[in-house]
Amino acid sequence: MELMYNFPLWSAIIAILFAQAVKVPIRMIATRDFNPGLAFSTGGMPSSHSAAVTALATAVGLQEGFNSSMFGIATVFSIIVMFDSTGVRRQSGEQAIVLNLLINDFQRFVDEAKLWNKKQEFEKREEIRELLGHQPIEVFFGGLTGILLSTILYYAIF
Repeated sequence: MELMYNFPLWSAIIAILFAQAVKVPIRMIATRDFNPGLAFSTGGMPSSHSAAVTALATAVGLQEGFNSSMFGIATVFSIIVMFDSTGVRRQSGEQAIVLNLLINDFQRFVDEAKLWNKKQEFEKREEIRELLGHQPIEVFFGGLTGILLSTILYYAIF
């Protein structure tokens, strides 16, 4: 039952859920495109990874003290996750865009060269995932979301 009172854990989970849910209206306002699937996908504004790890670090700092070893560990963990989401994962997404373009170009070549009447196999293929990482602004607002949510929850509960 102690798990129910783990403030850092619940702060991180709530931050993830909030960040994922708010992606849909933000995207709709920005592009007029309603896509509820964004709530269950990676990438986008704000970064739920950043929201989660900063909520975790903030909650640990509020509960254990900002001079505690646990806060130091959580902060370093947060920095690594946020750096990764703008670095390696973002580069993977950019490579996926290029691969998808190559696949589309190759597909057109095959269609024209062989004059296939049926494309069932090719219509069923899924494109490589492009929205993997985050732009720095998405990470920033994800981090800000986590800090604010964790602080609000702490003072609302304690």
